[in-house]
Amino acid sequence: MRIALGIAYDGFCFCGWQSQPSKCGVQDALELAIKTIALHEVRVHAAGRTDTGVHALSQIIHFDTDSIRPISAWVRGVNAYLPDTVRVEWACEVDEGFHARYSAFSRSYQYLLYNAPVSSALMATKAGWFHLPLDFSAMSEAASYLLGEHDFSAFRASECQAKTAIKHLQKADVSKVGQYFRFDFTANAFLQHQVRNMIGALVYVGKGYFPPEYIKTLLQERDRTLSPPTFSPSGLYLTGVGYDGKWGLPTLKSTAKSVNILI
Repeated sequence: MRIALGIAYDGFCFCGWQSQPSKCGVQDALELAIKTIALHEVRVHAAGRTDTGVHALSQIIHFDTDSIRPISAWVRGVNAYLPDTVRVEWACEVDEGFHARYSAFSRSYQYLLYNAPVSSALMATKAGWFHLPLDFSAMSEAASYLLGEHDFSAFRASECQAKTAIKHLQKADVSKVGQYFRFDFTANAFLQHQVRNMIGALVYVGKGYFPPEYIKTLLQERDRTLSPPTFSPSGLYLTGVGYDGKWGLPTLKSTAKSVNILI
């Protein structure tokens, strides 16, 4: 049978999602915990990989097992063998045609940025930081140019293995609460480091180094060397994955996850 799980984790404690020889990936922790309940080796598949330091509020995974267990065992049982920084939030049996990665039609990310002269001690691993004042209106206008289908080569990591740089960005919003900026992105898929590279470009616009139209130029030039440096992973969160309702995943019945700022 195939089991799907909804996962949340603090990425600061791991070297990214993917399994590593040193066993420092989120995948390593989950596979070991699930193995303890299933009593056999398992391989989990995720909706998308996250980098070192990137968090997840709603990562979706699946694995196959012949072990018969109550659904609660895949939640409370697995959680009993996970570090406190990783949690299974729900579990359900799914059709064997479901695939956490290939059945997904969208991914959503949020980036939380603390904008103040001095960085936040309490949010050091939960938010990015920029010390100069940022222009909210300029960044909002700049973000609007990212919407639609584009070749995002200018925002692609050099080691990215995606077959194409053409992605369809359905949402690119900027909001502000106190000293925090929140950036919301939804697309059919993202390139490696794409969100962090877009944040870097938007920050350069926000500090007045480039006009908002700079984003259009980067998209047209398709040249990563013309873009600003990749921004910190600390403020990046995978907040949701979109699936067809036919799969019956619990996440579709609940409100979308969101980074909440308590000030």
